[in-house]
Amino acid sequence: MSRDIMLLIGQSNMAGRGLPNEVDPIADGRIETFRDGQWQTAVEPLHNDKETAGIGLSMSCASAYLEALPQARIGLVPAAVGGTPLSRWMPGEDLYERALGIAREALGDGALKAILWHQGETDAQHLELAQSYGQRLAEMVGTLRQALDATDVPFVVGGLGDFLAVHPTCIHYGLVNDALQNLNVDRCGFASAEGLGEFDGIHFNSAALRILGQRYATELLRLVGA
Repeated sequence: MSRDIMLLIGQSNMAGRGLPNEVDPIADGRIETFRDGQWQTAVEPLHNDKETAGIGLSMSCASAYLEALPQARIGLVPAAVGGTPLSRWMPGEDLYERALGIAREALGDGALKAILWHQGETDAQHLELAQSYGQRLAEMVGTLRQALDATDVPFVVGGLGDFLAVHPTCIHYGLVNDALQNLNVDRCGFASAEGLGEFDGIHFNSAALRILGQRYATELLRLVGA
């Protein structure tokens, strides 16, 4: 049975920093993750970019997707890295090339059904980066889709947390959030982070990530017509 593959890219709020003991684990044999070149049953944390990796948004996204499409088999491909700017995700740069390589390897066992993106907190610290964010992200998405021969694959982004309004350095988060919400990309969904909580001023807490993942799934299912 072919996997419905979801590529997970961005920075720490995609990788997930939620504390495991704050939510019930999601266990479903239909959800697998690609790690060290092999598929295995998905158990959080999916990412290993930092020692602080924990609960993320992708498991609840996958679970909600399966509620609508119970016959599916999901393959999550974790490639996010905490603390990284969009510049490192641009075509030709290290994290873009790394994610592209991992995705190509994983796609030997399924079809790409979604690219999930959560990033922007780092770029929100600099006015010029925030102002150019939407144009740069749209360029990256277009190039990545072409490279993966998946020009119609849904691209779902998540909004930045409202709590960044009082963050001491992410002072341009509103510009980045607007760019994410109004991204000039076909077949793009925006999962709002409105009302979701944090635990350290910049990362969503575990309960918030469960909700955010469900919002991603709602957008993804809308885009695939399910």
